[in-house]
Amino acid sequence: MKKINLACIVEDDPVHQMLTQKYVKLTGLVDNLMVCKNGKEAYNLLSSLITTGEPVPEVILLDLNMPVWDGWQFLEEFLKIPIEQKITIFILTSSINEDDFIKAEMFNLSSNYLIKPIKVDKLKTVLSEI
Repeated sequence: MKKINLACIVEDDPVHQMLTQKYVKLTGLVDNLMVCKNGKEAYNLLSSLITTGEPVPEVILLDLNMPVWDGWQFLEEFLKIPIEQKITIFILTSSINEDDFIKAEMFNLSSNYLIKPIKVDKLKTVLSEI
């Protein structure tokens, strides 16, 4: 099974942040993990990594409802960045709102829409399919 060198969690809630970090580590599929507290922080960090030529995350676990920039604002800005490396984004949210599912389809992420709290087995499955 291919290991993921770097993953990024974008999550403002400290409990979900801690649980997601723990579960990602328990999958054994990710070597390095970075955490951002909102979409703007994640955008700035990723822009900086791309500008300096450093490795970018292969996977982003993105919450939707956050202060400063929510997940949608992050996606809108992130998609404007020219990136050569493939980055797989999973929406990891507690939202079961139909509008969010529809919006996820607009970003081609409806199949990458995960409801929190996620289980380790489910996380392992989606990460192993990358």
